[in-house]
Amino acid sequence: MNDLENLRQEYRKSQLDETDMMENPLNQFLKWFDEVQHAGIHEPNAMTLSTVDMYGKPSSRVVLLKGVSDGGFVFYSNYQSNKAKEIDNNPNGYINFLWLELERQVRISGIISKVSRDETEEYFHSRPRGSQIGAWVSHQSSVIQSRDVLEKKLEELENHYKDMDIIPVPVHWGGYRLLPETIEFWQGRPNRLHDRILYTKVGEDSWKIERLSP
Repeated sequence: MNDLENLRQEYRKSQLDETDMMENPLNQFLKWFDEVQHAGIHEPNAMTLSTVDMYGKPSSRVVLLKGVSDGGFVFYSNYQSNKAKEIDNNPNGYINFLWLELERQVRISGIISKVSRDETEEYFHSRPRGSQIGAWVSHQSSVIQSRDVLEKKLEELENHYKDMDIIPVPVHWGGYRLLPETIEFWQGRPNRLHDRILYTKVGEDSWKIERLSP
């Protein structure tokens, strides 16, 4: 721990110029995400989601991006979880992607709302069967006595659904979409003089593009 102040890495792999950026930041994100996938990065869709509780205390956790559609970033969760309660109380959210292998980061702020039930059901039934049953097993964020509680519940539900081809979607589970208000693209550069390009929404389909000082 005493050597933390000496940990540093020079970033030299790429650069960002605002004249090369796409007009729509979601298209720019998808371009970067395609490059990330081709780079073979593990779990490229892992993102840190930050929300705020009713007392103004922030909370962050890693979730998985499951789609970019209808102008927003989609993820799924238990609607009874702590994050869901925080979103219900305050829909402002922040998500962050960090791809160190490419020396890149994307920060996105916006408003979170639930996706339609049809969209939730379509995604739910695309998941592995075990994940579908798992959505029924877990009362996310609640206190349990031991791991055995989960294992016993899983066994009970596997037996319950063993003769059913289609597992119903729990009413307490579904999707969210964060509609962005700002999106910042960060590219590491030497001497900590990183490139930061910020998109700010100024209309239904228009964005202001600015360079930020590192």
